[in-house]
Amino acid sequence: MAHHHHHHGHSHGSSNESSAAYPTLNFGAGAKWIKHLTKDRLGTFNGGHFSDVNLSSTLYAHRIDNQEHVKLEVWSAPGLSKPSFEEAMKQKFKPTKKGESFGPSWVCRASTNHWWKVSITIPSYLEQYERVQFEFDPGCEAMIHTTDGTPLQGITGGYGGDRRVEHIIPPSAVKAGKYEIVIESSCNGMFGVPWNGDTIAPPDMNRFFQLASADLVVPNMEAWNLMWDFQTLRELTDSLPGNTSLQNKALTTANAIMNAFEKGDPSTITEARKLAEEVFGEGWAKKGAKIYDEGPEKARIWGIGHCHIDTAWLWPYRVTQQKVARSWSTQVDLMDRFPEHRFTCSQAQQYKWLEQLYPPLFERVKEKIKEGKFHPVGGSWVENDSNMPSGEALARQFILGQRYFESRFGVRCKTAWLPDSFGLTGALPQLIRLADMDYFFTQKLSWNNINIFPHSTFNWVGIDGTQVLCHMTPVDTYTAQATVGDINKGVTNHKNLESSDISLLVFGNGDGGGGPLEKMLENLRRIRATGNHSREIPVVNMGHSVDEFFDVVAKDSDAGTKLPNWSGELYLEVLSTFASLYKFHKSDYVYPNERINDCWEKVLLNQFHDVLPGSAIGMVYDDAEKLYAEVRKEGDALIEEAFKAIFSPSVSLADPVMKSKKTGTLVGFNTTFFPRRDIVEVPLTGAATRLRSQVVQTSKDGTVGLALMDGPTAGGLSYGTGMYADCKPVSVTRLGEDHFVLKNASVQLTVSEGRITSLVDVALERELIPEGETGGLVIFDDRPNYWDAWDVEVHHLEKYKKLSFGNISVAAEGPLRAALKAEVKYGQSTINVIISLDAIPASLKKNSRSFFRFDAQVDWHQRHEFLKFELPLDIHNDNATYETQFGHVQRPTHKNTTWDIAKFEVCGHKYADLSEFGYGVAILSESKYGFSCRGNVLRISLLRAATAPDAEQDQGKHEFSWAVMPHQGHFLESDVPIAAILFNSPLHVRLLEDTAEAPLLKTKPGFSIEGAPNVVLETVKRGLDDDFSKHDTSAPTVVLRLYEAYGGHAQATFKIASHIPVVKAVLTNLLEDEGEELNLLQTENASLAVKLKFHGFEVKTVKLTLGKPGALPKRDSWVTIDKPRA
Repeated sequence: MAHHHHHHGHSHGSSNESSAAYPTLNFGAGAKWIKHLTKDRLGTFNGGHFSDVNLSSTLYAHRIDNQEHVKLEVWSAPGLSKPSFEEAMKQKFKPTKKGESFGPSWVCRASTNHWWKVSITIPSYLEQYERVQFEFDPGCEAMIHTTDGTPLQGITGGYGGDRRVEHIIPPSAVKAGKYEIVIESSCNGMFGVPWNGDTIAPPDMNRFFQLASADLVVPNMEAWNLMWDFQTLRELTDSLPGNTSLQNKALTTANAIMNAFEKGDPSTITEARKLAEEVFGEGWAKKGAKIYDEGPEKARIWGIGHCHIDTAWLWPYRVTQQKVARSWSTQVDLMDRFPEHRFTCSQAQQYKWLEQLYPPLFERVKEKIKEGKFHPVGGSWVENDSNMPSGEALARQFILGQRYFESRFGVRCKTAWLPDSFGLTGALPQLIRLADMDYFFTQKLSWNNINIFPHSTFNWVGIDGTQVLCHMTPVDTYTAQATVGDINKGVTNHKNLESSDISLLVFGNGDGGGGPLEKMLENLRRIRATGNHSREIPVVNMGHSVDEFFDVVAKDSDAGTKLPNWSGELYLEVLSTFASLYKFHKSDYVYPNERINDCWEKVLLNQFHDVLPGSAIGMVYDDAEKLYAEVRKEGDALIEEAFKAIFSPSVSLADPVMKSKKTGTLVGFNTTFFPRRDIVEVPLTGAATRLRSQVVQTSKDGTVGLALMDGPTAGGLSYGTGMYADCKPVSVTRLGEDHFVLKNASVQLTVSEGRITSLVDVALERELIPEGETGGLVIFDDRPNYWDAWDVEVHHLEKYKKLSFGNISVAAEGPLRAALKAEVKYGQSTINVIISLDAIPASLKKNSRSFFRFDAQVDWHQRHEFLKFELPLDIHNDNATYETQFGHVQRPTHKNTTWDIAKFEVCGHKYADLSEFGYGVAILSESKYGFSCRGNVLRISLLRAATAPDAEQDQGKHEFSWAVMPHQGHFLESDVPIAAILFNSPLHVRLLEDTAEAPLLKTKPGFSIEGAPNVVLETVKRGLDDDFSKHDTSAPTVVLRLYEAYGGHAQATFKIASHIPVVKAVLTNLLEDEGEELNLLQTENASLAVKLKFHGFEVKTVKLTLGKPGALPKRDSWVTIDKPRA
């Protein structure tokens, strides 16, 4: 038996067979190579110095550019407005030709638009080719329409990586020999028109563009496919790490392709493509999109097409409207050619623009959404800034966004989407979940310039404990180019592979739009083909949605239990209308829901993440200011209409008619839900001098009086009164040439030699400024390393100059208000400040102190300098407290770690506070959002002066206010949040001519909270689904938003006044989907109440259904009516 083993599988000794396989003699030089030289050689195969003989020379079979075959006519639109397709077609077009120049780039805040009629005559011999194209390169952005105005695709001219100049002519048109289209071009590049080529530079207002190409071309598709083959092979060679088998195989194959290719022999292109199958697999190309059905079942990289379009940035809103149509029409076209292509896009505002301006394209997008290929994502109105908007504004982003998507497409988004926002508030997870979304995608934190964020896939836990499943793609971009390097980075840069090993590849040109290109989709097919039989490259899948990706992450991680957590903010280092409730005076008052929503849409649009923070070009702010002015005008009108319904006849103190009023009663309407006292200015000129009896203090010139308004009930009315016994009369004392003291029985502030040298709690006899230190205005150098309007570098704190108040004089002497007037001149700028102290406390909470108010008028003309107000405090704490949406956050005052150091300039809303046991000091703000606390120095940022991308940032006149508020007790024991709300919510004061005509005066406040001083009623509004077409609607609803403000539990009794006929109460989410039913309890005074339990920073939305006046909930319904226990 052993003898036979020698003949199974191989033989020993010499034989003809073995010697043929391996020759005995070798006289050759061998096949050793020099790898890096071979790699370098690959760069010569396409384009470059050898383009006349390499693959580039074969990419087109024909190119025709004569006027016999391509007839061009143009109409240049005036720059003042962007005409519609229909308007443009009515104009007179004139003949033009390739090579002509057109412009300028901007006229009167608008990019100039040029319309082209293109008539193409196609020779019959071109029918034989696989594809015939029209190549149009205006050097700028453009869009191709059918002759009836349907957008077909976008054009990106020039020779950048986002170049897209080819339009495929339909085969039917090729056969017919005639094709006509209309093109609209805009004189801006994908990233605007920076004057010096630097992306973030201010725009060149006078740039002209040249029509470089308007050609009828026939692409050699086999050569193009070889070019894409070669590109993938080259990426494998360059991007795979080390010295792997696949890397070397890709290199040798690419080298072999170069050896096989001959310019004049088309068969060598086919031969070269066959060689590429050594890497991609035999017959891979014929499988097309089915290549994704082969290979490993689980893919580690999930490809999703995306086109990030900044709603405004280096271009204004009007240009974005065009970018949306260009980009999305192109993606719809690619979906028809690549069945695996899925495209996701956020921002309901952009969909609405498409719906309004390009209805045929909107219908095509709608069809693709129904097919599951075009995916709305984000659930918000725009990709907003999340640091500066109020909590209610963030809620409205999601409410208006989700309701738009649901109303137009029948779907809500499941994934929130803010890849480009500059830092993310810890209030977001709760709001995302309350907006019926579970997932969140972001990316910008990869920009951190000090610390690397430690997770890729994680549970993001908000300030209230709510979590959302979050993914930050390891590819580190939302504009990936779908290269091998991108695919590989999705694994090698993943920071927690131990708990989740899949990544999103969000690919496509972005910021300025564009989206995925044909070459990206071709590249991904080849990368998948490679991964189907090689373990050296991660497998990529296509044809799925972002939601499906997160569903898999949630399942694989056992609903997130296997994932790491990140708690708190994601820190990037770098009107209520009550009139419809009070139907006393005007029985025909109808709640102006549509007008309110229109105002919200404009505000939410201006909260886009490159508009609100100040990182856009100047013309964007021209547009924003116009929108804000419209909102202000409409808001004032809405308020006036509401007051006329409940207060008629009355006038606002700001109304010019006020000066002609001889009699009347001052009444203030308190839009907050806190009791309050206010000092208000009353004009005393003209007939209004007769109101002098209602004021306590008069200005030196007698034109303005100060009235003390007392509002003892939360959410009620305030009335003018005399000085109360518990008021603290104020005084101002001048001690020498430059030494002033503002004082009442509560607090005292000293200004000496232009600086604040003392801040004293009078009752406690406690000095709050350390000896030898001073507070006041300070100017810092502000020269970021690159991102001018974006970044504040830590080194800016190293170079500063303390400014002194000058020309100080006494502006008011008390007893109700004492004030100093000061002036600061610095450089080319003038800063006028009124420092005042009132005889009332910051709030009506026991032991509340008065605050010092600073009202500034600034004429600002600095460049690259940063104005702040600072106050050194004799208070020590490792953390300072800053308000955020629906709560607060604490951030370090020290530099223990690099994470601590990075938080040297932070975002806060209405207050920043430094407290220790027993005492603290807060800075209140009504329009500034930048704060810092380094050690014991508390600062508020007032003005910057960047020059890119807006060359005139912050230049000109400003008016703003802040306040310094000492308080007894730690922040958590203080009234700082209450005082901050009151500081930001001025009393609406009106002069009532006839109090008998205002029944509201005899009515109790509609809502109140008892037993929970830490719970705030933030918003009162009508229900989203109410019928607003008429005055008397069946079962109208009122929606209230409340939150816990201090970070602890609460059991609140929410009381509803007896004149509001509530028959049902229910908890809802932000979208007002009904949840838990609430018991309505009848209280002793016939009002109703509901019990509400809160945990720290929790937001609750309560929907009340109203019946007819006098209606009560039925006992046999789910609502029970109980007397409260004695």
